[in-house]
Amino acid sequence: MPIEKVAPGLDHIVSTRQQIKELGKGFGGQAGPAEGPLWWAEDSCLLFSDIGNNRRMKWSAQGGITLVKEPTNFANGLTRDAQGRLLACEHGTRRVTRQEPDGSITVVANSYRGRRLNRPNDVVCKSDGSIYFSDPGYPTPGLDLDYNGVYQVTPDLATITLISWDFTRPNGLAFSPDEKFLYINDTRRRHIRAFELEPNGMPLLATDRVFCDLNGERPGNPDGMKVDVEGNVYCGGAGGIWVMDSLGSHLGTIVHGAPATTNMAFGGANWQTLFFTTRNTLGSIDLNIPGMPAPAKKR
Repeated sequence: MPIEKVAPGLDHIVSTRQQIKELGKGFGGQAGPAEGPLWWAEDSCLLFSDIGNNRRMKWSAQGGITLVKEPTNFANGLTRDAQGRLLACEHGTRRVTRQEPDGSITVVANSYRGRRLNRPNDVVCKSDGSIYFSDPGYPTPGLDLDYNGVYQVTPDLATITLISWDFTRPNGLAFSPDEKFLYINDTRRRHIRAFELEPNGMPLLATDRVFCDLNGERPGNPDGMKVDVEGNVYCGGAGGIWVMDSLGSHLGTIVHGAPATTNMAFGGANWQTLFFTTRNTLGSIDLNIPGMPAPAKKR
C-alpha cells in the first residue's frame, strides 16, 4: 500500500518507499475490533486487545501472535502508568482497571458522582501519575450518564474529575511531548481538539480548538492516537493513518488498505516502529524518528 505525501515534512518522518507489514489477521467480531496496541519493552513484545473475542493477545518477532489473557471483560484501550503497571478500559464492566505486580486488579474508575460510567474506551497516563480516559456510549439505552465524558483521575485514585462533556464521541487521547497540550479526538465529528493544560493537569477550556479536521471521501475515522518525540501526531482518518505536525498540518497518510484504523502504538528496540490495529488486523511500519515511549516497570 502507498504512503501518500501531502507536505515535504513527511520524508523526515517515514520513507514513502517501504511496504507496510501485516503481522496478523482474523481478530475482532460483533463485540468489537482489534484495539489498544501497547509495546511492552521488557519482553520485546506488543500487547493488544481482541475485543470481539474477549481476549488479550501478544505479538513478538520470535513467537508471532499468542494468547495472553481470556476473558478480559471486553477490554479496549491499554496503556501503562508511571510505575509501568497495565491500565485497561473494560467495556463489559464499564470501568478502568490497573493490574498490580502480583496480578491483582485495582479499580481506577467505575462511576462518577454515584452513576456508573458509560463505556471507557481509551486511556493515557501523565508523567505525574494522573490518568485520563474517554467514556463514550451515550445515547445507548441503559446507560446512567446522559453525556460522553473525558475524565482525569488523580495518582492516588482518590478524585475523579470530569474535564470535558461536549464531545459527540470522545475516543483517542495523547499528550504533547512536554505535556503542555492534551489532544482528544472525536470519532463522529472526525476531528482532533487540543487543550492547553494548567499545572494541575486541568484543561484550559478557553484554549479549546480544532487541531486538525480528518474528514475525506475515503472511509476511516479518528480513533486511537499517538505522538512522537518531535510532537508529530498520528491518528486514524479518511484513507488510513494521518500524520500531522505539531501545528496540526496534515503531512501525509499511511494507506494500509483497511476501512478503519482503530489504534496504534510505538515500539521496537528504538521506539521507531509504528504498530497499528484495524478492525481485523495488526500491522506495522518503520519510522525515521522514535515515538514517545511507554513507561516500564519500576525496579
